[in-house]
Amino acid sequence: MPQEILIDLSTIDMNKPVKNIDDIRTVIPHRYEMEQLSGILKFDIEQGIIVGYKDISDSEFWVRGHIPGRPLMPGVLMLEAAAQLCTYYYKQVTKDDRFLGFGGINNVKFRGKVVPGDKLILIAKNRELRSRRAIFDAQGIVDEKLVFEGVIIGMVV
Repeated sequence: MPQEILIDLSTIDMNKPVKNIDDIRTVIPHRYEMEQLSGILKFDIEQGIIVGYKDISDSEFWVRGHIPGRPLMPGVLMLEAAAQLCTYYYKQVTKDDRFLGFGGINNVKFRGKVVPGDKLILIAKNRELRSRRAIFDAQGIVDEKLVFEGVIIGMVV
């Protein structure tokens, strides 16, 4: 049984990011094909919630080969997008300049597809924040439907 969505998305203006791609680039080092965030829609430290999104275009590097004629966003890239969102939260809250990399992922379930033309809404809720580790519940939503969920563990490397 899928979890409930971590936040009421009707409370967020999906067309009004609080941080755009240029703001994200000042915090997240990923570029070119590995840049997996388009904007941030909500950043609430008190609630431990961050909501971002990735606009999925026809020009994504994986479209041609995954799967020809029926492109599907790879699950690992959905998780990468969520991890980048978690990293943004971690770095902004801790003011730590070190690189936060994957330490693990737990309880991941893919529940839907993401295709070109979709807006993948990413939600992360902080569970734990330490100087060398962060743990988040993460979800991906497309058209108000949960497409993935899991726990992302970030470790300073």
